[in-house]
Amino acid sequence: MRDYYSIYQEWLNSSLLSKEEKDELLLIKDDDNKIKDRFYRDLEFGTGGLRGVIEVGTNRMNRFIIRRATQGLANFLNKRQKGASVAIAYDSRNHSDEFAKETASTLASNGIKVYLFSELMPTPSLSFATRYYKCQAGVVVTASHNPKIYNGYKVYGPDGCQCTDALAGAILNEILALDMFNDVKVGNYDELVKKGDIIIIGQDCFDAYMNSTLKQSIYQEEKTLNVIYTPLNGAGRRCVTTILEKDGFKNVKLVKEQEMPDGNFPTCPYPNPEIHEALKLGIDNLLRENADILVATDPDSDRCGVVVNDNGNARILTGNEVGILLFDAVYHAKKEQGKLPNNPVLVKTIVSSDMASIMAKDFNVRVIDVLTGFKYIGEQILFLEEKNAQNDYLLGFEESCGYLTNTDVRDKDAVNAVMLVCEVANHLKKQGLTLLDRLNALYKKYGDFKTLLLTFEFPGVEGMQRIKDLMAKFRSEDIKKEIKGIDHIGDYKEGYIHYSDRKEATNLPKSDVVKFFLNDHSTITIRPSGTEPKLKIYFFANGQNRIDELKELFNSFIK
Repeated sequence: MRDYYSIYQEWLNSSLLSKEEKDELLLIKDDDNKIKDRFYRDLEFGTGGLRGVIEVGTNRMNRFIIRRATQGLANFLNKRQKGASVAIAYDSRNHSDEFAKETASTLASNGIKVYLFSELMPTPSLSFATRYYKCQAGVVVTASHNPKIYNGYKVYGPDGCQCTDALAGAILNEILALDMFNDVKVGNYDELVKKGDIIIIGQDCFDAYMNSTLKQSIYQEEKTLNVIYTPLNGAGRRCVTTILEKDGFKNVKLVKEQEMPDGNFPTCPYPNPEIHEALKLGIDNLLRENADILVATDPDSDRCGVVVNDNGNARILTGNEVGILLFDAVYHAKKEQGKLPNNPVLVKTIVSSDMASIMAKDFNVRVIDVLTGFKYIGEQILFLEEKNAQNDYLLGFEESCGYLTNTDVRDKDAVNAVMLVCEVANHLKKQGLTLLDRLNALYKKYGDFKTLLLTFEFPGVEGMQRIKDLMAKFRSEDIKKEIKGIDHIGDYKEGYIHYSDRKEATNLPKSDVVKFFLNDHSTITIRPSGTEPKLKIYFFANGQNRIDELKELFNSFIK
């Protein structure tokens, strides 16, 4: 195995690097730690594709990493099917359009037909386009809600779902067999477009995506809701404003500072619609205009954040709360309209609020719990489709602001979610109520269930080891003695739920997750992030006092 410094020298001496790229590497020539961090490994390709800091190096996002990953994807496809095709989309991040063209050029140079969006578009539109054009794969260039220094590259299968473990593993094997500089076919983008090897996606796909989304409408009534919308300088503006207009919403105002695409995200360094910092300008607009609701989408417009105007006070709804509200509304609307299937299904992740399961029992709706990652929700739609039962699917949601009712898309879809959230808020407004009023009514009926997410960041090489050590700690016998009232424990890496007298298989793919189930029905779920150097701990409990108690306990474990 070659050392990181020799790889650094190889890159520095490569004739394929531009002067600017070589100058960037020369700036760190005397800093061994920085050289090591950039070159000690290859950026890892997994079910989430690639994600990393935009810099030159093997452990970074740059055009050479994109080309190599794409060559691996091309080799995988060409070995399995002649005449394969791939759809490509990209968001507003720095270099996203450049990386999308690099992807298109490499694929087309390998004889693969490419459908490339002519402008930045939401991630869910890529899922839709992959199915619309009957492609064998899809690629979207995005780092979702990460800070501006990041970009990423996600691969989708022919079903429009992010690649599963098996597919990602097969593509990774192809990537690992390639030399970064010598084994990649690189063509001229403009010439490939002229030849027709790269097809620029036209209005027809956009219109089809909008029409498919509009079919998810649950309330066909006059829209009087006053809406503030922010795309957070991302890719959502065109699709979200179009769908709201088509659905009859006339009172929609955008946050001007965050309206247009800008990969530097100048007003929200961490463009995540779950957090107050990103929503601050939108909240200012919400209260100044005395509007009813603020909706926000992240840079690739697959996540939807929601803020309610509660008599002049801004109340940010959690992803779990929005999921509960949408489940309640979709179920009752379909039931009242005679559209409820005989065997309705809700799909949610194991870290999402179990209040949805309590409601589902009352609704007589089957719940399917899946691992974290919307690909597992999309996969369940495929399983239903294979049984000709896709109409049984009501909603899929995850606590990180991801929602979907549209089975034409197989990833979380903020365009779909924004339309539904606004429809539900509008329907309640006609009754003199808000989303918060309905949420409180649900808490009163089913229990005051609270959720909380703690996130701990551990950057760099040492950080990766720290996360591994902490996961081992949470699997140890010592930690189990310190957590009082454990009923049973789920170890999803091992694949079993452990009870005092037996163990049962999870029947889920293996994943580095530990979940403690306590006697008072509280749960604590711990997992490393799949895309960032972070450890995440999810709490579910009845009442804020119990949440605070569990938070204090687990904070002490991390210190």
